[in-house]
Amino acid sequence: MSTSSRGGFSYFITFVDDHSGLGYVYLIKHKSESFEKFEEFKNEVEKQTRKSIKILRSDRGGEYLSIEFLDYLKEHGIISQWTPPGTPQLNGVSKRRNQTLMGIVRSMMSYTDLPISF
Repeated sequence: MSTSSRGGFSYFITFVDDHSGLGYVYLIKHKSESFEKFEEFKNEVEKQTRKSIKILRSDRGGEYLSIEFLDYLKEHGIISQWTPPGTPQLNGVSKRRNQTLMGIVRSMMSYTDLPISF
């Protein structure tokens, strides 16, 4: 996103459940907030489904490789799987989901008379 949202959020992070296809979107101001949003996601989804997260698949983004994040995953028995470098096609589900979300946002904004600050 090139424009910050009304709350000052510049990024979003998505988590997709491969089994159900459900997607979760969290707005973040800095990429460094990824770990705390994953904790929030984990708590939310495990309470709702009464099932634990078993694998976190990511694209080797720096936000998923911190010692704190990796230790947390290990502590909770979550396997971290990374796609090989330079292979965005292996993150197809997430990439398509993000493209769809951005398309929806752009479409909704193009049909409003709201100022860009919204």
